[in-house]
Amino acid sequence: MTTTATPTKYRIESIDIVRGLVMLIMAIDHTRDIFHGSPEPTDLAVTYPFLFFTRWITHFCAPTFVFLSGVSANIAGTRRAPNQLSTFLFKRGLWLIAVELIFISFGITLNPIFSVLILQVIWAIGGSMILLALLIRLRASLIVIGTIGVVIFFGHNILDIVNVGPIGKTVPWALLVSAGGFSANGIVNLGHQHFILIAYALLPWTGVMLLGYVFGTLYKSAYNAAKRRKTLLYTGLGLLALFVIFRYFNIYGDPSPWSVQKTTALSVISFFNVTKYPCSLLYTGMTLGTALILLSVLEGVKNKFTAIMVTYGNVPFFYYLCHWYLLQIIHIVLFFAMGFKTSQVLPTGAPFLFEPPGFGLSLAGVYGVWLVLIFILYFPCRWFANYKKTHTQWWLSYL
Repeated sequence: MTTTATPTKYRIESIDIVRGLVMLIMAIDHTRDIFHGSPEPTDLAVTYPFLFFTRWITHFCAPTFVFLSGVSANIAGTRRAPNQLSTFLFKRGLWLIAVELIFISFGITLNPIFSVLILQVIWAIGGSMILLALLIRLRASLIVIGTIGVVIFFGHNILDIVNVGPIGKTVPWALLVSAGGFSANGIVNLGHQHFILIAYALLPWTGVMLLGYVFGTLYKSAYNAAKRRKTLLYTGLGLLALFVIFRYFNIYGDPSPWSVQKTTALSVISFFNVTKYPCSLLYTGMTLGTALILLSVLEGVKNKFTAIMVTYGNVPFFYYLCHWYLLQIIHIVLFFAMGFKTSQVLPTGAPFLFEPPGFGLSLAGVYGVWLVLIFILYFPCRWFANYKKTHTQWWLSYL
């Protein structure tokens, strides 16, 4: 009797280390959003170095997470035929968008009537997976996928200087190209005081995922490890060089040029204050350049710190879901501990509950909550990572 060997799942620790690191850093920003709020860290009129750094360090998270999702999609393809991979990515993309709209939107707002549905990084990953799935279904070669990724990645900021006419004011254009953050053009009125907030325009992030998918070929088991590290290192250095040169001379790649400010600190902040919404070339160049270098230098590194990062990096989506709800549990506990009443739970002009005027913590308090958060989450992440290693249920591939 002939048996067919089932490809064995394997994990690449350097990917899990970097992914775990950015997942922890990401939680700083979400903790600040809930517990600190204002002033706006990127507003040069009110910010200060530590506040800006608290925001800036988290810029590295979304690009790295999206890029590594593309890498993981390629690795998943080593265990599936192209049509199977396309189907898997398409279904997983739809699942991620549904989770974003239902579980994560509620986890952010605590609003049971869903006054606002928020499309953030999970939507960007899910939507990009669907587009990648369609390309794979159409039998697009790696060269074609890479070319499309390069054109989007390096070329989408041309739309900052091109007048697209009335199409630039439409919802599809905002959804795909121009929306971002809490800007007015990303708010879609559904009527009856319900809205969709498009925080992440899809196509710029799709370019990041497509390039991640191409770079996933570097992680095939037969690929030379030394060559992989060099490729990652030199590509990362190249992106950082592009960022520095283009940014210094304000050549191209970001709609908000930097300028000399009244103090050296503010000038430095202005230089690094690149545009995330929608993500600019210089934003992704600065962040992904650093991520690629980390992937290179951390490969093969084993110590207590990397072991902890691997634990978080093994279960990024599980961690992402859990961290919102744990943050909100802490949020509600502090709300009542600080003396606020149930009459102050309902929003006053915004769709977010438990955020009355006067609620909040100092920046030091934000970091304190963040440390408590990631410490508590280590234990469920460790349990779920071990569970995934010892179980093979189909639904585990969606978490």
